[in-house]
Amino acid sequence: MNYRIPIFLSYPKPFNSKQYQVIERIKDILDKKGFIGRTLGVTDYDMQEPLTAIRRLMLECNGIITIALRRSYIKEGKSKPNSDIGQKEYEINNKWFTSPFCQIEPAMAFQIGLPILILREEGVVDEGVLEKGVTGIYLPEINIDRSIDKYFDTDEWLQIFGKWEGFVRQVVENKGKPPKLY
Repeated sequence: MNYRIPIFLSYPKPFNSKQYQVIERIKDILDKKGFIGRTLGVTDYDMQEPLTAIRRLMLECNGIITIALRRSYIKEGKSKPNSDIGQKEYEINNKWFTSPFCQIEPAMAFQIGLPILILREEGVVDEGVLEKGVTGIYLPEINIDRSIDKYFDTDEWLQIFGKWEGFVRQVVENKGKPPKLY
């Protein structure tokens, strides 16, 4: 039997073929490197409430990749409308948002110390854990309207994935060692 290292693979359900291709390409990359992506509701199912099920699955994994795909589009909107305590109202026009689980799942992984790799589809608002520096990692932005294969051959992708892969393999190694009390 060929052992593959379990990885938590987090993404909103794709709603167009280019998003679907990105997910499939990442699954292929993981497979070729000896990893297997595990996603609640896709590869794994649980009867518990989602956060409990996510935590349970995440504890069985050795790293997380989150692909923050575009999901909701705000053509015209406002943030903090009608504030009466000195907060400045501002427009949020022509903005894309992703699933809230693209915020929740990496934050949960951070809390248990898993290596995190987050890809953000170009145009998705960079806030919360999707904001550069929040989790202390580099957050590449991917333009899925360009050649997907071309991106996954860039130095940017190869270097950040390679570094993340090394961290994941170290987690696997460390899980097999007894805890140190001194």
